[in-house]
Amino acid sequence: MSAEPIKLLKVKPFDKSRWMQLPRDVVIGHDVLAQIPDVCEDLTLGGSALLISGKSTMDLAGDRVREFMDDHYDITIFTAETISPAIIKKGEAAAKGVDFVIGVGGGRVIDTAKIVSYNTDKQFISVPTAASHDGIASARASLPTMEGHASLEAQPPIAIVADTGIIAAAPHRLLAAGCADIISNYTAILDWDLAHRVKGEPVSEYAMALSKMTAEILVKNAHVIKPHNEESAWFVTKALVSSGVSMSIAGSSRPGSGGEHKFSHALDRLAPGKALHGESCGIGTIISMYLHGGDWRSIRASLKMIGAPTTPADVGIEDSVAVEALLMAKTIRPERFTILDMGLTKESAEKVVRMLYKE
Repeated sequence: MSAEPIKLLKVKPFDKSRWMQLPRDVVIGHDVLAQIPDVCEDLTLGGSALLISGKSTMDLAGDRVREFMDDHYDITIFTAETISPAIIKKGEAAAKGVDFVIGVGGGRVIDTAKIVSYNTDKQFISVPTAASHDGIASARASLPTMEGHASLEAQPPIAIVADTGIIAAAPHRLLAAGCADIISNYTAILDWDLAHRVKGEPVSEYAMALSKMTAEILVKNAHVIKPHNEESAWFVTKALVSSGVSMSIAGSSRPGSGGEHKFSHALDRLAPGKALHGESCGIGTIISMYLHGGDWRSIRASLKMIGAPTTPADVGIEDSVAVEALLMAKTIRPERFTILDMGLTKESAEKVVRMLYKE
């Protein structure tokens, strides 16, 4: 007998509603800064904006953005030479009375603009001058503290305007670091799946698929990433945006942040200023893939082809410090379970660091 006519159990409403914010306009290409007024008009953001930039990035791109905006918008300039709670508070004060925020610069400027827009409930346009990490499109911001970098929830950009001419002109080290940050998605989703199987952590299949696809595309096309090449800048920037979108879909940084990021944050504490975020994430990705039993050699080969570091020595860090960072990683965001939380011993950590140098 079918149970269908009985109707004993109450039908519960579907309740997995969640606020998901994604960029509405994404403009990537040569000399696209002139399109920013059109983007603002398309999004009906209002008539006034706070333009946040650094001193050098203001000269590089901020002044041009202001010139393009001046005829139609009331622009206030706020200079953020660094990122700190004090700078953010000043930025929030400067944002009072304006309709939206524009961040023009590198990671610190973009993160400052993100947090200011989040705390003042204003929309935010991301105008990156380098493609060094996926923060140009994500809803996370990194804030340096006495204990290292803290990852904070922030405002995702409603629009991204990335001029590939400017990005291609930046030091290749920054672009290579951005590539390494994307490639780290490989092990981030492996760690997420591990946490799902071991800890029962919920996962988003859509976010995982997008994150993995983004990393795969970059690894397969590592040979086309060349220094100061605008097509390379276009390719990497698109991938960074895609990676950031996967985090917005997931509602967390899980699709792009696993044990390799915990390793990176540990290195920030032990050897501050030595490696760029993406660079240490790339090294951590090789290690994590090795521990997961995956093809770590192809990851390393892709990073080398791109011009990203693959060993601690490449970024001027002692191997012993890298070992300490691997052991410290489990104390970084302990709620985020990864392969580095599985009881790595000092002897095993030393072995895996030596592995980085093997041909």
